[in-house]
Order: sequence, then C-alpha cells, then structure tokens
Amino acid sequence: MSRSFFRKSFRSKASGSSSSATGDAGDTADTAATAETTGEDPYADLGNFTMVVGHAQPEGNPRYTSMEKFAEDVAAATNGHVTVQVYGNGQLGTEKEMLEQVVAGTIQGMRGGQFDFSPRLLMFTLPFLTQTRAQITALLTSDLAKSVCEEAEAETGTVIINLCDAGGYRQFSNSKHPITKPEDLQGLKMRTNGMKTIDLTFQTLGATTTTIAYSDLYMGLKTGVADGQENPWVNVQGMKFYEVQQYFTEVNYQFHPDPFYVNATWWNSLPEEFQTILTDCATDMGTYNDQLIDETSQAARDEIEASGAEIYVPTAEELEAFKEAVQPVYDQCVAEGICTEEEIAEMQEIVANAG
Repeated sequence: MSRSFFRKSFRSKASGSSSSATGDAGDTADTAATAETTGEDPYADLGNFTMVVGHAQPEGNPRYTSMEKFAEDVAAATNGHVTVQVYGNGQLGTEKEMLEQVVAGTIQGMRGGQFDFSPRLLMFTLPFLTQTRAQITALLTSDLAKSVCEEAEAETGTVIINLCDAGGYRQFSNSKHPITKPEDLQGLKMRTNGMKTIDLTFQTLGATTTTIAYSDLYMGLKTGVADGQENPWVNVQGMKFYEVQQYFTEVNYQFHPDPFYVNATWWNSLPEEFQTILTDCATDMGTYNDQLIDETSQAARDEIEASGAEIYVPTAEELEAFKEAVQPVYDQCVAEGICTEEEIAEMQEIVANAG
C-alpha cells in the first residue's frame, strides 16, 4: 500500500458532498508538461494561494531538504498559483506553538512530531515496536494509520496530507557515563520534548525527565540542565549535540511519525485541482524524506564518532534487556487510552508481516 491513501477530498468530507478530487502524480505531471508545451495555463482561473509552513529542523536535515522540494514541486505543478513559504529551524516557534498556529489559521501548515492535540498518534512511538525501514513504512501506510490520522484531523481542525518518518531511529546520549544496560539510566536527568512515550520510557528505566524545547536543547545540555537526551543521528549531527554529549548508545528504540498538518479551512478553500497537486507533491516529499534519512543517517553517525564521542552498540542480549524493561510502557499507554491491546496486536502483526 502506498501513501496515496492521504489523497481524498477533504472538501467533500467537510461538506458531506460525494464529489472527490481526481488525478494522481502522473496526471499532475502531464498537465504541467502540456501547459509548458502549449503555453496555456490550465489553472489561470483558479486563483492564487499562499501557504506558510513551519518546522523545527535546520538546513541540511532531511525534513528541511524535503520541504524545500515540496515548495518547488508545488510551484512548478500549479504554474506558480500556489506559493509555499517554508520557515525552518524553529523560526515560527516550537513545534507545539506552530501546530497551535495551524489550528488557529495563523499559518497554513507545519511538519513535525507534535501530538499534544492528537495523542493517539503516539501509539506508533511505542519503544522497540519496529526494527527496519520496511516495518516503519508498513505501519505508516496501514489502514490503522489512516484511521488514526482521520481521528487527529477531526480533533485538531486540520488535515494531514502526508505521514512520513521524522528522522530515523532514535538513540540515547548523556554526558555522565556509557549506557550499556537499563540500570545505567537510573538517576540521569534526561531531556524530552514532552512526548508521553519518551517520558514513560525514561521514567520506567529509572531516569528523571525534563522538558526542553528543541531549539534550546544544545544550551540545556551544555549548561547541565539535562544530563542526556534522545534523538536520531541526523538530528544529533545537524544540531551538533555531540559537542556537549560524550556517550551515545545505538539503541534504535523508537521512531516518530512526521505528520504534515494543514489548516482545514484553508485546505477547503483550495480548488480540488490544487488539493490533488498538493497531496501528490506531499506524497513525493514523504518518500524523498525517508530516502534522505536512510542515506544520511550513517554519514551523520560517522561524523559524531569522528568528533571523539563514544558510541556503544548493545549486543542482542543487551537489547533484549532494554525491551523487557520497557514493557510497562505498553500497559500504561493502554491504560491512558493512547491505544488498545487489540491495536498493539494489530501493529505487531503489521510489523511481523513487513519482515
């Protein structure tokens, strides 16, 4: 199954109409090519639209690069009638603040692992749920993901036009000592972004947690506000956290979905032709983003190691000890309504079938 399940008429869902947007990426490309050849503009009567989009990542990060591609692709496919203005590196605020702006209609979109308004998306962040790219893709393109995204849309007044990977598998780091077993986290003060499953994971392992905004994290680690943190290699490299963290553990304990939230009112103001184009471009963006993560993660890891930081790779037996230690997180997520036992079983089946 492809990410094309996100292509649907959100205008129809809002109005109750049975009409739907038509076309696919091939149709979009063919239309643009025809316009370029004939000099005609098939979208001349549809109006002009500006889409302001924010995200937290710096230049060079896969999210930053793929968002630039999205902006370029949309401009080309709409003959310049939809302009996407991308503000990266947290220029528009924290991820929570940006999502609040999308909900309020102050900006039109944001990308990032922000789930305060849609906590059931957290089920995909359960620790050690997946082990491979194929398993991540299978989860994010599943009917379960589609259903949960529809719930999030209804709760936030947004539409989610793509769901990709926020940065790859996440690793532990700290400035005190190597983490080779669950007990090594006891007593450490670990930074989180406030995400429930991260807090629960660290607390279950005996650490205390403190919430620090991503843009403030480097200084928070440097000044000792937190002893450690967790992030993918590409984030650690891009934000240079390795300059203030000595000990890393390649634990691959979690990945984060990366929803592309768009204000529903703005989305429903678009002609259906532009809805289709933006969704097609977002699908391509998500695929490109995940490819970039896979291509750059090893290079980022190499740079971190070359800086003099220590990277510990647990054995299979040591990883199993971490997995067993965090099982209470699953029970807590069920208790708090993030997911059901049946949904956990469904995700595990999806993962197992993905290989």
